[in-house]
Amino acid sequence: MLIKYIILGIIQGLTETLPVSSSGHLLIFRTLLNLNVDFDTIAILTNFGSLVAIVVLFWKDIVELISGFFKYLGGKKKEYKDKYNYCLLIVLGCIPAGIMGLVFSYFDVLDKISNNVKIVGVSLLVTSVMLFMVRNFKGKKLDNDITAKDALIIGSFQILGLLPGISRSGSTIVGGMNRKLKRDTAFKYSFMLYIPLSICALILEVKDLILDKALILHYSIAIFVSFIVTLLVTKWFRKVVNEGKLIYFSIYCLIVGLLVVLLL
Repeated sequence: MLIKYIILGIIQGLTETLPVSSSGHLLIFRTLLNLNVDFDTIAILTNFGSLVAIVVLFWKDIVELISGFFKYLGGKKKEYKDKYNYCLLIVLGCIPAGIMGLVFSYFDVLDKISNNVKIVGVSLLVTSVMLFMVRNFKGKKLDNDITAKDALIIGSFQILGLLPGISRSGSTIVGGMNRKLKRDTAFKYSFMLYIPLSICALILEVKDLILDKALILHYSIAIFVSFIVTLLVTKWFRKVVNEGKLIYFSIYCLIVGLLVVLLL
């Protein structure tokens, strides 16, 4: 039984930060393998493992941003203004997906479509098209060049990531590149948006979480595996983005999306 949780932790870790949709892949594997586990619980727990990994990877940036924000707020020192503004841009960029997430939750939109593997297949095809469109984009904007308009547009792209099968990281990186951000700038801003939204989503989901005490070890191992794999994969993915090789993920999403639509 333990191997099931290890497999799910690996799947989550491999797909959470890559532009291929972790929720979509968990549903695909649930359909293919017919695993007898509580997928909703596993999804929440392994998402937590991925979130911790992202926080660890960006810990230095997070500390500098929070520190700079409060230092500017307290003394209005010009050297901290860029950090202060970047924090405001993170908040601004989270608003579109935050609002739409509440709307989806109120009308149970995601509950109605989250178990439809065909929708995942179509969504993967959409992700493939988006990644293909930015395959040659080379923006020039750095962190301090991001505008409020950029933040809102990139945040609007993040709404797509609420749908199963459409990658959150992929959609926001595509949004960033469309706004002429440098590849690494788009990558960083994408994950700066990911952290607060994931924390909020986790808080909302935890209240409904019911853990089987007999499976605490299995849950812990799934979280740990998800954490380690996410850590390693995200470091690698950053290099892929900077080298302009998103086309490979476009091809992958195209192949998997077609297979899901035609065969599952």
